[in-house]
Amino acid sequence: MSSDTDRPRPAGSLPPRRAVYSPHVLVFGVVAALLGTVLAVFAPHTASAATVGQGSYTTTPPGPLPSGCADLSTNPRHWVTANAPSGAVPTNDWWSSILWKRTNCAYGEPLFAQPLGFKAQSGGLGFSYSTTPAISGSAKGVGEYHFNYTEDFVAGVAGLGAPEVKVDDWSDWTVSPVLSDGAHTLRATIGSGLPFAYFRATGGDAQIKVASGATADVWSHSGSMLGYTIAGHDYVAFAPSGATWSVDGSGTTFSSSLGGKDYFSIAVLPTTPSTSATDRAALADEYAKYAYNHVTGTAVSYAYDEASSTVTTKYSYTTTAMEGTGRATVAALMPHQWRNLAGGTPLAQKYISSRGPLKVLTGITSFTTSMVFHGVLPEVPAVADSSGADATTLQNYLNAEKADPTRQQSDDTYWTGKGLGRAARLAEIADQTGNTDVRDAALAAIKSKLTDWFTASQNETGHLFYYDDKWGTLIGYPASYGSDQELNDHHFHYGYYIAAAATLAKFDPAWASSSQYGGMVDLLIRDANNYDRADKRFPYLRDFDIYSGHDWASGHGSFAAGNNQESSSEGMNFDNALIQWGIATGDKTVRDAGIYMYTTQAAAIQDYWFDTKDQIYPSDFPHKEVGMVWGNGGAYSTWFSSAPEQIQGINLLPVTGGHLYLGDDPAYVKANYQEMLDQSGKTQPTIWTDIWYEYQALGDGDAALANFRANSGFTSEEGESKAHTFHWIRNLAALGNVDTTVTADSPLTAIFTKSGRRTYVAANVTATDTTVHFSDGTAVKVPAGKTVASGAQNWSGGTATGGVDSSPSPSPSVTDSASPSPSPSPSDSASPSPSPSDSASPSPSPSTTAGSSPDLYLQSDGTLAGTAGGDGSVTVTSGDGTNHDGTPYQPVTMTSKGLNLKYNGATTTFDLSVDAKQAVGNGVQMRVSYDCTGDGSWDRVETYRYFATDPVTGWEHYKDTQGLLSSQGTMCGSLTGGTVRAEVWNAIGNNPSTLGTGSLSVLHLPFA
Repeated sequence: MSSDTDRPRPAGSLPPRRAVYSPHVLVFGVVAALLGTVLAVFAPHTASAATVGQGSYTTTPPGPLPSGCADLSTNPRHWVTANAPSGAVPTNDWWSSILWKRTNCAYGEPLFAQPLGFKAQSGGLGFSYSTTPAISGSAKGVGEYHFNYTEDFVAGVAGLGAPEVKVDDWSDWTVSPVLSDGAHTLRATIGSGLPFAYFRATGGDAQIKVASGATADVWSHSGSMLGYTIAGHDYVAFAPSGATWSVDGSGTTFSSSLGGKDYFSIAVLPTTPSTSATDRAALADEYAKYAYNHVTGTAVSYAYDEASSTVTTKYSYTTTAMEGTGRATVAALMPHQWRNLAGGTPLAQKYISSRGPLKVLTGITSFTTSMVFHGVLPEVPAVADSSGADATTLQNYLNAEKADPTRQQSDDTYWTGKGLGRAARLAEIADQTGNTDVRDAALAAIKSKLTDWFTASQNETGHLFYYDDKWGTLIGYPASYGSDQELNDHHFHYGYYIAAAATLAKFDPAWASSSQYGGMVDLLIRDANNYDRADKRFPYLRDFDIYSGHDWASGHGSFAAGNNQESSSEGMNFDNALIQWGIATGDKTVRDAGIYMYTTQAAAIQDYWFDTKDQIYPSDFPHKEVGMVWGNGGAYSTWFSSAPEQIQGINLLPVTGGHLYLGDDPAYVKANYQEMLDQSGKTQPTIWTDIWYEYQALGDGDAALANFRANSGFTSEEGESKAHTFHWIRNLAALGNVDTTVTADSPLTAIFTKSGRRTYVAANVTATDTTVHFSDGTAVKVPAGKTVASGAQNWSGGTATGGVDSSPSPSPSVTDSASPSPSPSPSDSASPSPSPSDSASPSPSPSTTAGSSPDLYLQSDGTLAGTAGGDGSVTVTSGDGTNHDGTPYQPVTMTSKGLNLKYNGATTTFDLSVDAKQAVGNGVQMRVSYDCTGDGSWDRVETYRYFATDPVTGWEHYKDTQGLLSSQGTMCGSLTGGTVRAEVWNAIGNNPSTLGTGSLSVLHLPFA
């Protein structure tokens, strides 16, 4: 265990996560005590209510308000200057502790911006570039790692003695703290991913003081630039042109009069102890180009393209040129960003951080990422046989819930939300399987509870929401786990309300209209993550850290380790709720905000909570997952339990159709499940058994079903029901694993693969029939209000055979999972094929061979095969230090002949697993050539931009999203006995690379 400094919980405050669960009887007493305390402060009063349609909220606080070192309940802008932006103050951010102080009432806690850490203090702003993690715990049990704040120096103004820090400005991922004692002032601008800190100084010389006990090595002292090393970290300070830096006799204080001006900047360089003096000097010169372009603002913009199911996110910088007319700057990208970078070539050097290696772009005013959105579902489809023992079992489970579908544990916002989520799952399943009695009971319970909470009547003190115009927040009462006094967890709590409202909206659109209760749902959305910059009632994207790509749970963030979040999956529950609600109500703005956060956060979770690529956690950290992400690290622990089932499981619940991202990597699912068993010393989970079986089903549905059948007597997790658990596991065993290689032009979709066969699932919550088009050419007609599982075979007993039949009939019907009667065959104007087709068998031919598959797997024997076969690898020769960009150099060549396919109008896509191990500067490149008739001449040649591999051992994914470098010729209208060739080589670099084969690397042809 780490010290309390690393994992602090302020005395007398509620923890920043709710998370008290039934296995621990003692904790129930704590819950009761806390809830009693909250309820005790309610006193009858005359409430002032504001109406929203038929709903309303109170403007009179029925309970405690946020508090801190100052009287924040009446003045949340106590530590904000007059220059700061108007409107609601931000909370739940990486820098919140200096605006809303809880423990250090003058200066707040350390701020972890990646790669730098900062700490405000009397004499200025302290700097830390922590590159050595502190790791505690062992291979079994609670453990954590932290890149703790370890001060290298303090940047300030000579004579400065500021009594406190205030906030002068903020933007999407920067903040400007100001320190002043009246005679001296230091204003800084710092930000996530900024290697630079920018300063304005008045009242004295700019000053850099080396931390006590540390020593500095000055390696560049020329003119306005000063290069120095402290604790192995290289920094460069830039005074105005014409100014100089002086170094005192002890070498511990550097000063500059700034030539009568008031600005300077300091950058940390991405160097290591092995970096040569020449390379270090070259980096300093490169950074010097941007030292006077002070970043003064940042902003994100995003767009969702339905046709390609792609989210494009632009990160933009506003700069002020202190000298010259330059606008460009330097940015350090986090892994979820550089993995999906659309354009730009990072430097070879990288920063070390608690979020893994940060790659550096120089000379930019913005950068853009492109991510694929893989879709969500209201619920997994019921593809099982509608008769038989399992169908009876499911209906019995459903009928047992009719009397109390919500079955909530407590009466506060969190547990009410959990109950609403439980009922929503039951309503969806009952509707699919034709159990209208249970469906209607669940919907009635949802409607009753939401209507109650969305109406604030006179003298009411509970089951209502209160809006505070000073904080710019909507608080539900009874509150829980600091959602009132600390503004914790609003996205966790409210996500359940919004998701349940989305289910209700499908069946009762009038209730969800703005004239009734839709406006109240929108207020909950805006409170947790306001999607509208023009709406100053709430901060923009309150809980969502735009640069880090995920939520923060603590409102104040006042911890020595920065802010924190446990349940990434409950954050995703909020994002999914926005998607579902936006679609159900026709609000594309809300839908797209949900898709942006969902897609971005899914990528962040795979890296920072799960480290699925083994590139984020320190090499000595012994776990495959962390229960909590901190600003400076991660912890295999929770706020509420030391049980491995809950440490790992808190990032799995609630299990919904919006959580299929958890199954994107089935191999990781199996490994993570096994680690839970190893850590707990059990052969079966005994806590949250249902959550774990449901998660296991995303990696191995048959094994999960076998486990459930053998051990169905467990107690359900509070937000779960046996009906949902059985439905989920039973149908995933039939559907197989999530298939992320195919996308769709509708958000409510998913693709599953089992035994080489695909099932295409699409939901339509509108009142109009629609047709969904998948990227492999498949088209599926979806009737109004239905969920369709196209290609799913009936399944009974314990044998799953879902997927598209390898020998489909000429005109198969589209089968609705809720209504198994035939419906008209789908038609796609762009793809006039008479029926949906599976990529493993895209033509009516009775046999599935390499000659009829548009999905070609790279093989170690030099072939492209229609089936994956066994995994292996081949060596890609070194580029021998010469640039071969665009021209194959000693390539690995793989070929498939005798292909008979029809062009579907799409483009070539691929996903290659590549690894340069620890080699720096390699770049793998691919060229794909098409010979339409196999006559030996290449009709179409496509060369893709090379992929710069990182020097970290482990597979990386080289995809077509790197972009097309060049193309010659016209794509074949069809392949008739055609040939396709893939060539892979190192375009740059001095070392060989490894290319994965079998299922590790696949080429998707734009043919069907």
